[in-house]
Amino acid sequence: MAENGESTFTVIVAAAANLGIAAAKVVAGIVSGSSAMLSEAAHSLADTVTEAMLLTALKRSEKPADEDHPVGYAGERYVWAMLAAVATFVGGAVFSVYDGIHTLTHGEELGDPTISYIVLGVAFVLEGFSLRTGIRQVQAEAERMKAPFGRYLRLTADTTVKAVVMEDSAALAGLMLAAGGLLGGQITGSGVWDGVASILIGVLLVYVAWVLGRSNAELLIGRPLPRQMRAAVREELLTVPHIVDVLDLTTLIQGPSEVLVAAKIDFRDVASAEQIEWACEDAEDQLRERFPAIRRVYLDPTPGLGQRRARPSEQA
Repeated sequence: MAENGESTFTVIVAAAANLGIAAAKVVAGIVSGSSAMLSEAAHSLADTVTEAMLLTALKRSEKPADEDHPVGYAGERYVWAMLAAVATFVGGAVFSVYDGIHTLTHGEELGDPTISYIVLGVAFVLEGFSLRTGIRQVQAEAERMKAPFGRYLRLTADTTVKAVVMEDSAALAGLMLAAGGLLGGQITGSGVWDGVASILIGVLLVYVAWVLGRSNAELLIGRPLPRQMRAAVREELLTVPHIVDVLDLTTLIQGPSEVLVAAKIDFRDVASAEQIEWACEDAEDQLRERFPAIRRVYLDPTPGLGQRRARPSEQA
């Protein structure tokens, strides 16, 4: 729950920043006649819608498990995050590319860019603050997991914070592109620079939407723990008394702090039913202590390879 609280704060900061920035960019775009500024307004509006969906995802994923959803609602976070990625593509990228192409084919009348520069400067500060909040959370979580920042951001199951970091990074890059388009138009008197900037902003948003969409799709389909963590889970199971071998191990990430572990286990042949039952309990306790994100552990006592080879001769 603490992690959800941090993620919620990060998303709220990003949403508040984008909502104010979007309104200012619309005014600046209309006054200056800049298509890049209007594209940036669409970008910020799409980000605001995205953050609203991410807040919905965080709220709904907190619902406890019930009879109809025995493993809980954590996966719903990825459904809403996927919709947020679609909103980024449709609301920001499509409009930006269309507006840029329209400017290149029909031209535009450039107005006074002063207000646009002011808005871009203020937006850069606000987006930078929002990005810093997201990066701090990712850094803290990466240090807790003892993973490099880049690797953690790429593999994290908390796609809400990943979305904020990526969208704010794209926003800062988009602001610089918009400023470049304004400056190019001001120097040359041509709207081509502005149109190109608008298209580049759209391409940037397509990339962000694709990365976020792919991450959420993988988690919706079912993504296992990273290879090193799977090896650590197997190693931990083998330390439990009466467990001889882990014949098959399945891990499934159900949410940022919810992991399911299922395994076929070969127990000592002379172990009693009571010893096997307590070994299963000990295994679950050890796994949860070492990996707090593991919430569900299902162990299936299974004959080992030696027993399987011996069985046909016994029947004969």
